[in-house]
Amino acid sequence: MKKFYFNQILQENGWKQNVRISVDKNGLITEILDQYKGKDYDKTIEIAIPGIPNAHSHAFQYAMAGMTENHPVDSLSNFWTWRKTMYDLALNIDPEDMQNIATMLYSEMLKNGYTNVAEFHYLHHDKKGNKYDNISEMGERILMAAQEVGMELTLVPIYYNQGNFNENYFPEQRRFISKDTDDYIKLIESSQKICSSYDSYSGIGIHSIRAVKDYMIKDINLYNDHKLPFHLHISEQKKEIADCISHYNCRPVEWLYNNNEIKENHHLVHATHLNSNEINLISKNQSNIILCPTTEGNLADGFFNFNDFQEKKGKWCIGSDSHIGLSPFEEIRLLDYGVRLQTNSRKTFKNDLTGNAGHIAMNSVFFNGMKAMGIKRKRFFEKGYYLNFLEINKHNPHINTCENDNLINTILYGGDIRMIKNTYTKGLIRNDNKTDYLEKYSRTIKKIKASI
Repeated sequence: MKKFYFNQILQENGWKQNVRISVDKNGLITEILDQYKGKDYDKTIEIAIPGIPNAHSHAFQYAMAGMTENHPVDSLSNFWTWRKTMYDLALNIDPEDMQNIATMLYSEMLKNGYTNVAEFHYLHHDKKGNKYDNISEMGERILMAAQEVGMELTLVPIYYNQGNFNENYFPEQRRFISKDTDDYIKLIESSQKICSSYDSYSGIGIHSIRAVKDYMIKDINLYNDHKLPFHLHISEQKKEIADCISHYNCRPVEWLYNNNEIKENHHLVHATHLNSNEINLISKNQSNIILCPTTEGNLADGFFNFNDFQEKKGKWCIGSDSHIGLSPFEEIRLLDYGVRLQTNSRKTFKNDLTGNAGHIAMNSVFFNGMKAMGIKRKRFFEKGYYLNFLEINKHNPHINTCENDNLINTILYGGDIRMIKNTYTKGLIRNDNKTDYLEKYSRTIKKIKASI
């Protein structure tokens, strides 16, 4: 049992003062006392906000930072040329490499304020495309990395079957492929068993509607029966939309909703290019969109139609995706500023109750992000859940001079890693680990780059 005393702590309805939170030996919250005036506590925290969920991650792509910015002089550089480099990287990562990359990544995520991550995992097989003896070998290496650094993880093994609508998979995609639905279900069930042994969550998903056949989506959706969070990429690139119209005579989101039962447990990644009907379908069915502004900007995907989606009370959260940026504050700001630049209005995040942009963003990012993890929450901090939080540095000049009304706005809009004093998961500090992950990571990256 450990007891924390918080001078100020952010709850979903605003800042609370003088709060004591007790946790058991596993870091689960056992008691929350508001307006606590006693002296029975083990540690004092001046200012805290909840840990932030990262709803979309491809861990291995962390190794790509800077590798795709030397653009050809006489030809295009776009998502599809970027993908070539990503495939080259994916073909040269072995299980130990995956573990070293993910360990480094998750350690850095924690320092930046993420405490939960949904790993959208499709690098399943060996370099020849054959199954490992443990068919969840690569997924287990990701789980081992998360456990090592104290990151709460939801593993989402992904169904990948073909290269494009009704086209065979490309040779460079061989490590991703499940030959049929039974094959994928074996992977799911193996992954679920391993997740349970690592005190982690599991999800289910398809890479995209172009990467599986139509009946496969229906089969997996029926198999899941809305139990696990269901993740998929959709409508990220205009070419994908054109190909979908050519194949299905319908836009991707329209086809998905018209042919499947898509509800609130479905988490659509990017959804950059939507028409008004698709926005209505997503918001009406309370599905969640995972936005990844730093990656979407890096890949030149385009601007998500945030204003129209918000007007329909659509649900959204954030992810760092390819990890070209690792700050949740940056993801939120970039999303907001992209809308401001398009609309010439500074009022992006809004609802019927408040105009406090930071509170609105934090509530959406937390609750919808946790739902993407497969964890349904009602409060930022509540009994029966792990105590995950960011201890804010009260000596930061912006924080030191800030009043409560503007405190979360100051953190989100004026903050970076220097504003975070400590990151806690399960009641333990996670950003002061003295283990030198960099040495293994550096050795891994040098080896991989020599192979590409």
